[in-house]
Amino acid sequence: MGFKLLKAFHVETRRLLWLTGLVFITVVLFQCIELPKGNSLWSMFSPGEVSEQKVNFFGKNSTSYLVSNMSSPSAVNSKIVSEDGNNFSGRVDEGRNNVPFISENPELGNTTKSAPLVLSHDVAPNFSMEFGTSAPPAPPPLVHVSAKNPRLTVFEKEVLSLSDMSEALIQNFASPSTMIPRWSSKADEELVLAKQLIESAPPLKDGLYAALYRNASMFQRSYELMEQMLKVYIYKEGDTRIFHRPPLLGIYASEGWFMKHMEANRHFVTKKPKEAHLFYLPFSSLQLEETLYVPKSHDRKPLIQHLEDYADMISAKYPFWNRTEGTDHFLVACHDWVPSETKRQMANCIRAICNSDVKEGFKFGKDVSLPETNVRKSQNSLRDVGGKPPSKRKTLAFYAGNTLHGYLRPILLQYWGNNTDPDMQIHGTLPRSKDNRNYINYMKRSKYCICPRGYEVNSPRVVEAIFFECVPVIISDNFVPPFFETLNWESFAVFVAEKDVPNLKNILVSIPKKTFLQMHMRVKKVQQHFLWHPKPLKYDLFHMILHSIWYNRVFQFRPR
Repeated sequence: MGFKLLKAFHVETRRLLWLTGLVFITVVLFQCIELPKGNSLWSMFSPGEVSEQKVNFFGKNSTSYLVSNMSSPSAVNSKIVSEDGNNFSGRVDEGRNNVPFISENPELGNTTKSAPLVLSHDVAPNFSMEFGTSAPPAPPPLVHVSAKNPRLTVFEKEVLSLSDMSEALIQNFASPSTMIPRWSSKADEELVLAKQLIESAPPLKDGLYAALYRNASMFQRSYELMEQMLKVYIYKEGDTRIFHRPPLLGIYASEGWFMKHMEANRHFVTKKPKEAHLFYLPFSSLQLEETLYVPKSHDRKPLIQHLEDYADMISAKYPFWNRTEGTDHFLVACHDWVPSETKRQMANCIRAICNSDVKEGFKFGKDVSLPETNVRKSQNSLRDVGGKPPSKRKTLAFYAGNTLHGYLRPILLQYWGNNTDPDMQIHGTLPRSKDNRNYINYMKRSKYCICPRGYEVNSPRVVEAIFFECVPVIISDNFVPPFFETLNWESFAVFVAEKDVPNLKNILVSIPKKTFLQMHMRVKKVQQHFLWHPKPLKYDLFHMILHSIWYNRVFQFRPR
């Protein structure tokens, strides 16, 4: 009897030990699979690993964000803001719009953790500011971060500052969402090579003024490679009422002048599509509207359908659209309706558009902000270029235009119109004059030219101000200024939030004279990028549009 009890005791003991072991193994497996590294229970089983402590400055799911030391134009000393912890060896200051940036803590030393700096667009110190907030540092350089990091939620804001836009540009260059080609080509290999060469650009040569650019060396190298490598194929198909018919006059002239120069070009255009890095869809958004839109019908469906039918036709006839789902195709169009007309079938294309509104689907790093140019004389597009020197610009600020065009202009006129202040020459439509001389003369003798939005964010006054060497004051929330991936706009323009219109004069008079003189000088230097010539010249408007399209393709390309 005793022996049986003892035997039963041993059996139950073994069962208990097996059950305990099974439970222990289950706990360990659950720990390894489900719990993150750094958890205290994990550390019991991984004595060689130390949990990583990070600080989260952008919210629980935010990414690490590299911020370069902006003390010099060619800053290379980078700090890092990391996430999900409490210990950090730097000091965080709140910059413009409460975007954190890092400065060294002399007691604790530099941060010890580093991140790969894949692409850095350094910005020279600027003397402009995004007014309505505290004085900012230079806009952050473009820095590629790990593609594994989640994107920052800057688009949740109602109004994006320029620093927010730069941040979005950084993120989209870091994690391009473009399709990987279905099969490789020689052009793909050349894009990879071009990116490597641009990232390792040598120091800036003579000829460019560095303060105008995010990174002048990279821009110069990219431009050189474009001249050496780029090949564009132009589709010949299309309704001749809409395609291959460039408008050369009026506020939509940018799309026409580009089309005219692109189709006549012998250097970039190739007749061999297999050689092409880019494919041009040569339609005019103005001709599309004039041909298919029924006035006052408010029905844009025929315009949208026409473009979708065109895309279906070339994708059925040629293999190139299907190879990349249109990501190596581009369009250049200036009508206000283009974002909505192209947001479906042509959403993957590189869209050079005047209506560059963040809230209307403009994609940083893919789309290009196209300058809106109002050409009055197609035979002499450079007539009246230039203006008076700073010493003879006696008017503080000037604006004239249709006061019923959008919600902002009536507010501008309400506060500053009707000659309420002689320094602020803010008018409705000016009396008629030959060749619009009244308007032109005002711009030529004013220090600041006010560029408020109309129905949409874009305005031809931005380019007009630069044309007449007047410092542009841009009042248009969520407007992405032209060539944003290349130019350092805050070095030669003033940005005022729409809500700060009542404080406009105080903002302008607070700008030191020295700063105004520097901005005016930079406006004169950047002017070459905004001029149409009868035959394209190096760095002119035609080449700048083409360069931005090329540049975005290079940095959005994802090889197989």
